[in-house]
Amino acid sequence: MAKEYVNMRNLRFVLHEVFAAENLSKNPYYADYTKEVIDMTIDTAKKLGDELFFPIYTEMDKKKPHLENGVVTVHDGVRKMMDAMGEGGWIAASASLEEGGQQMPGTLYAASNFIFHAANTSAASYFGLTMGSSDLIRSFGSKELNETYVPQMDSGKWQGTMALTEPDAGSSLGDITTSAEPSEDGSYKIKGQKIFISAGDYHSAENVVHLMLAKIKGGPVGVKGISLFVVPKHRPENGTLVNNDVISAGVFGKMGMKGCPILHLSMGEADNCKGWLVGEPHKGLSYMFKMMNGARISVGMMSTALCSAAYHASLEYCNERPQGRPVSNKDPLVPQSLIIEYADVKRMLLFQKAVTEGCLSFVTQCAYYSDMEKITEGAEKEKYNLLLNLLTPIAKAYPSEMSVLSTSAAVQTLGGAGYCDDFPLEQYFRDTRINPIYEGTTGIQAMDLLARKIPMKMGQGLMHYAAEINQTIAEAAGIENLKTHAENLAKAMQKFTEVTMKLMGLAQSQAPEIFLADATLFLENVGIVSIAWQWLKQGTVAQKALTAGASGEEHNFYQGKLAAMNYFFLYELPKSAPLCERLLSDNRLTLDVKKEYIN
Repeated sequence: MAKEYVNMRNLRFVLHEVFAAENLSKNPYYADYTKEVIDMTIDTAKKLGDELFFPIYTEMDKKKPHLENGVVTVHDGVRKMMDAMGEGGWIAASASLEEGGQQMPGTLYAASNFIFHAANTSAASYFGLTMGSSDLIRSFGSKELNETYVPQMDSGKWQGTMALTEPDAGSSLGDITTSAEPSEDGSYKIKGQKIFISAGDYHSAENVVHLMLAKIKGGPVGVKGISLFVVPKHRPENGTLVNNDVISAGVFGKMGMKGCPILHLSMGEADNCKGWLVGEPHKGLSYMFKMMNGARISVGMMSTALCSAAYHASLEYCNERPQGRPVSNKDPLVPQSLIIEYADVKRMLLFQKAVTEGCLSFVTQCAYYSDMEKITEGAEKEKYNLLLNLLTPIAKAYPSEMSVLSTSAAVQTLGGAGYCDDFPLEQYFRDTRINPIYEGTTGIQAMDLLARKIPMKMGQGLMHYAAEINQTIAEAAGIENLKTHAENLAKAMQKFTEVTMKLMGLAQSQAPEIFLADATLFLENVGIVSIAWQWLKQGTVAQKALTAGASGEEHNFYQGKLAAMNYFFLYELPKSAPLCERLLSDNRLTLDVKKEYIN
């Protein structure tokens, strides 16, 4: 097992030097979160990671959940972790003081979440789901629902889930068939099935509370008829918990993330499953998107965290593993070289560092916009709302897709050892492969970005995005060492704008299938541009620190920043040009090719 999974110095760099998160405390809502409190919080998160999460990471993978006699058994460490997260206030951290929370800035919570997921992403998923679902009840549920469920969920005693997917619907939520029929007592009788429900049941949870999408009988067809319900495994009645006819029908066998079960649930087989409406009828999908959007950014952070853990494990190996000698000196009497001295190994490590630290900065940027939206008013508030909406599909998709490549590079640095479970690299690779699928596949994120987020409010979000990047470019252009990178990012932005204008033109004049055919490539391109933007921000801070005379370990840290930035601009940003060329082409291969030619 590797000794480390995150770089705390880099996390402080992102929080304090890039985003100056302590400045949020100037607003009364976040007044308690000074620099000292921020550092204390992430140090506490690291201590929890070290003591509760990281030690059982591989154990949870090997002792995977199983269903027997209707009971789903998971690792005993899950109960200890949930109790600690509840007692420490982490599950309700983002809620207001009046709601029993800590009013923690999203920027700080994202950084803490990064630590937890890097330490053990399966374990962190339990409380993350509970946090999201309790927040959903807090935001849209009645006073009675809040009083009945939220305190128990925030304590960690009751698990929360989001229950959307069905066997024959998948991502096409308008086709779900789970039904809800009104009862005289104000509840609804629920019948149906849900699949892929993460943390959907386990032996050490006193209760499991499903935030479930269903259709009220007689309601509108399609997505307009979807409502949101609280459907507990055990329903509270007369001061006790009784069976609510929610059955665990099976645990799916997974490639990775084995420590957190995904369940097939059946509701209402005995005609005795009750659910309680959250908010108004037929508005369930709009409510659920609050949780889903937060979850999508969290998946981006999960992916980045797994990149971090894999990078540190491979870095440790490369610093300890001697093998071979430089091609210029084959003398067998000369001691073997550590593999970190070889150019190709350095390339693989730089790739991992560039992806990990670039994506961390980008997802933190999204969290920062979320905080700014909360504490601003008027036009400024709308600006941050539009930026966050625009960047959410990018923050979910790009880190998750790149985490597959980054963790694969980590496996590769170990050679044959990376393929074996003596080292954690193969588990990191397996665990992160779900992330491009979680919370909407990359293709769904791409269509969301191009069809909804880009045109939103007449493209105002895109204009704000361009302005943010241009501000970074302008600052970097005044620094000699960064001038070329600033120019190259400006060119990439120019080409991106050209592509966007062409696709928006096609959207106005032709069938939607045409402008959306290569939406995933569009998303990949804007992801590259976005991470280049973040690296230019980081590079500007690093270069200023070096110019100011940083020395010793700090000198090496900032030089490492410049090296990773240079890697991204020399190896990754150039991939933007051929993507733009493809997107500007009128060839419609994927639309025109006949399925018979593929079969």
